Amino acid sequence: MSTALLTDHYELTMVDAARRSGRAERRSVFEVFTRRLPGDRRYGVVAGTGRLLDDIDRFRFGDEELAFLEKRGVVSTETLAWLADYRFHGSIRGYREGELFFPHSPILQVEGTFAEAVLLETLILSVLNHDCAVATAASRMVQHAAGRPLIEMGSRRTSEHAAWAAARAAYLVGFSHTSNLEAGRRFDIPTLGTAAHAFTLVHDSEKEAFQAQIDTLGESTTLLVDTFDVKSAVEQAIEVAGVDLGAVRIDSGDLPTVVKEVRAQLDRLGAHRTRIVVTNDLDEYAIAGLQASPVDAYGVGTSVVTGSGQPAAGLVYKLVAREDDAGQMVSVQKTSTGKSNPGGQKNAVRERRGQVAVAEHVGPGDQLPADARALMVDWIREGEAAPAASATLDDVRSHHESAIAELPDDAMRLTAGEPALPTVIHGS
Repeated sequence: MSTALLTDHYELTMVDAARRSGRAERRSVFEVFTRRLPGDRRYGVVAGTGRLLDDIDRFRFGDEELAFLEKRGVVSTETLAWLADYRFHGSIRGYREGELFFPHSPILQVEGTFAEAVLLETLILSVLNHDCAVATAASRMVQHAAGRPLIEMGSRRTSEHAAWAAARAAYLVGFSHTSNLEAGRRFDIPTLGTAAHAFTLVHDSEKEAFQAQIDTLGESTTLLVDTFDVKSAVEQAIEVAGVDLGAVRIDSGDLPTVVKEVRAQLDRLGAHRTRIVVTNDLDEYAIAGLQASPVDAYGVGTSVVTGSGQPAAGLVYKLVAREDDAGQMVSVQKTSTGKSNPGGQKNAVRERRGQVAVAEHVGPGDQLPADARALMVDWIREGEAAPAASATLDDVRSHHESAIAELPDDAMRLTAGEPALPTVIHGS
């Protein structure tokens, strides 16, 4: 399916007008970055690039799309003909998925003619603003889960398409499973799920519901024990399943207290290996508060798919360099109050002392520290996919783990504050 209309009206009118002024074919460089980290968080996580590349490949104007634009009179007949042949022939480079970003990190750089590059603005920002926001929130949760598994289960708290995109973003930073089957199908993410409170309520008794689930899914399943009275439910769960019951799930109450009581009850009943899974509107703060509790796994819904209060990553797409009449590339930049940005095409590296990152350096390549870790890779070269585009989700998960291991300890603080690393801008 074409992605060409997943864009804003003015992207096409800009192309139409630039073609009329004779500037549409000027070589141009756009960069994606944020001026500040939303919520004054300590770091951001790059996510969505892999699926964005697929969307760009499908950014074509077919008969249906062209007929719609013609009917609405969005662009001229000449520009409609140009759109009919549109395919991105430029180059895209940027940070790897799973990499961390900070203010003014050029996480994506798009180079091509003005017309072909500006058309991609809305699509790029739609994908990256959503996925980076989810991945950043999810990464914070993973860090404070202290090695315990996290299950993404927020499909019912967002749109149907954002649900599978969010599942992918959460998985690439360390979530272990998703409840979303479409994410499982598209990305081969492990899926999990057992039963909701409605399953208990449709039966004549809690015990009958537990027995039906055990008969169907086996004793390794997870039984939901908070429909009525948790203590009674745990007792019935072990009576039905035996001491080898896989897990119980708790979705309400004062979790630190309830979890402690349930663990003690399970141990008294001899179910020492039965795990405890908690859900109930968890976010990174609640997860951090449960670190000392005998929780075995977390299920997170609303908070992860909505970026835990920051549903967009604050990314912008700005023209930073373009060709002049002499055919030379010149730096351009926006200078309005509060929304200025450094001009010029940039590279980025991360300076480390030993194994700890200390600064992000952004600017012309010849002005950056030579011994720092390079951050940018080629994604598309002159319209064709580069090797980095073949990275798997397992590759991304591994890279994120390595990148976050470089951060100083105070980067894990959940309180609002300054970015974990300063961004040093060169050549400005």
